Amino acid sequence: MDATWLDKLNPQQRQAVTHGNGPLLIIAGAGTGKTATLAGRVAWLVHEGMDPGRILLLTFSRRAAAEMLRRVRSILAGAAPAGADAQVARVWGGTFHAIANRILRLYASALGLGADFTVIDRSDAEDLMHLVRSNLGLDKADARFPRKATCMAIYSRCLNAQEPVEAALEKHFPWCAQYPDRLKRLFLEYAQAKQRQNLLDYDDLLLYWRHMLDEPAIAADMRLRFDAVLVDEYQDTNAVQAAILKALKPDGTGLTVVGDDAQAIYSFRAATVRNILDFPKDFPGAAVLKLEENYRSVQPILDAANVVIEAAGERFAKNLFSRRASDQKPRLVNVLDEDQQSAYVIEQALANLEAGIPLRRQAVLFRAAHHSDALEVELSRRNIPFVKYGGLKFLEAAHVKDALSYLRLAENPRDQTAALRALGLLDGFGPAACRRALEHLAGAGFDVVRWAGFAAPAAAVEQWPALMAMLRRLRHDSPPLPEQIAEVRRFYSPILERRYDHAHLRARDLEQLEHISGNYESRGRFLAELTLDPPNSTQDLAGEPLREEDWLVLSTIHSAKGLEWDVVFVVHAADGNIPSDMASGSAEEVEEERRLFYVALTRAKDQLHVVFPLKYYHKNRRTSDRHSYAQLTRFITDEALERFERVAKADPQAAEPRVELSVAQDIRKRIAGMWA
Repeated sequence: MDATWLDKLNPQQRQAVTHGNGPLLIIAGAGTGKTATLAGRVAWLVHEGMDPGRILLLTFSRRAAAEMLRRVRSILAGAAPAGADAQVARVWGGTFHAIANRILRLYASALGLGADFTVIDRSDAEDLMHLVRSNLGLDKADARFPRKATCMAIYSRCLNAQEPVEAALEKHFPWCAQYPDRLKRLFLEYAQAKQRQNLLDYDDLLLYWRHMLDEPAIAADMRLRFDAVLVDEYQDTNAVQAAILKALKPDGTGLTVVGDDAQAIYSFRAATVRNILDFPKDFPGAAVLKLEENYRSVQPILDAANVVIEAAGERFAKNLFSRRASDQKPRLVNVLDEDQQSAYVIEQALANLEAGIPLRRQAVLFRAAHHSDALEVELSRRNIPFVKYGGLKFLEAAHVKDALSYLRLAENPRDQTAALRALGLLDGFGPAACRRALEHLAGAGFDVVRWAGFAAPAAAVEQWPALMAMLRRLRHDSPPLPEQIAEVRRFYSPILERRYDHAHLRARDLEQLEHISGNYESRGRFLAELTLDPPNSTQDLAGEPLREEDWLVLSTIHSAKGLEWDVVFVVHAADGNIPSDMASGSAEEVEEERRLFYVALTRAKDQLHVVFPLKYYHKNRRTSDRHSYAQLTRFITDEALERFERVAKADPQAAEPRVELSVAQDIRKRIAGMWA
């Protein structure tokens, strides 16, 4: 096989790609081509004769896995065109959760899981948690008990960080510290409810995989499956994911991880920077290679970012450099207040637009979602289109969850959450009727054919037989999946029209659901993969389609990770915002905030503007002029200041010319004389 493709890599990348079989940590700085390097390493392993079916590639998004495998396919096709597609198709590539789902189905019988187990998303997991919470009477306690979302967050934190309930409450949920025993009881009942209904939530996928590897027979069999394990974004792994990797590759042979400790910003998801910092200790003899040539930013931006991250207390030292020279330093812009900040951003963005930089190649980044409120108002007032990253996800849309509940119920009649949602859409089915219907289903051995004998409320006299007929036709997963969804749409359309505004827009999502289902060979896999990696967009409450061809990007820094723009504005660069006053309670939190600021700086390719408002008004400016003065973020030290061009926007009132008139000189005496 031809290996001339290696010539396209820089020396650091090539060394990482062609490394031997020992444990390898690749510290990939921002914009240094980690995707190309990891894809190149997979291609190199195949080039060296490794069976592609024995390579496991783990990522944190399906898109990242698809992009890497696309690049592997391109490399292999260029080196030896015959069979490249077949080789890449055999690689185990996907997210941690998707691979866990695939593995659990292989070992389902050994684990006591039914082959038809259902994976529920976060929203459905919260609903089930709420149901258990109510059954235990915790919603009627003498004191206010945490609501379902908080209970779910505590549960997830305990599992993913491997923390006892008491420790998680003390550190992350101190307002719930008086409830450890009640929460433990709730979590036990929740876990048992999932087992009774043959359900797994997101956390279960990793948890089951982790505990499988404690069984010697299963662990030995699984280790034999993979000669190489490669992990992207290793700084984002949690304690459970790290434990899985250690169990798969105890001595690190064949293990390659890629990441950047300077971009570890997801501790709120239980990710821990310790995994990447401690990799050389966890796998003695591990090689640590660095990628430092940045292909994204001009050198002055990297000079500023390097100085900011150099102040980190513990890190892998690296110095990003670029061949893209520029005389333009990043700007540190002092403005009077939020209004002047908005005016500056809009003025510069429009000037860049006139200079040929589309608005969509410009981004405004901020620490918290509400930090863009004033800017959004001003953009709307000036009729400047913008898009804000985040918002309602596809599977969070009520109408999509409705439609999927029928498929989930057909797939797994024990799924109580799906059954409650499906029943609740019918006329006359209140809590009492739903409870009786579920009891009847359980008494019928979860056989949907026998369920038809339930005496439905009179208001559902037509809907109940139609629902039962649909479930009977779908129960064996025999019609092609698009036909199943088409049948669900026919049943659900009258309900959609009656229950929701903008029904014609919502119907588009269901059409899309039917369209994409044709790519799946089974309903179970469709439901699992859609839950594990849902589409981002939805028409829910979207109104008419956006007709603008260009728009300014607004994004939280967390949502911007992995992205890049020609021009970046980092706003609210004041202490209390960056770092957030809600994340400055410990040295570890402050260090993560520093890394978050570093991520923001390294999103910029050509221009970087860091904007610092001096004055912040308290609450509603329309009724009060109370304000406070802010301090520049502590992360821009005196040394870092030298890497910025300082720009101060004048106070409009201070710029007004003085009035030169002759006045009586005794005014001061008259005023003082008032007290004589």
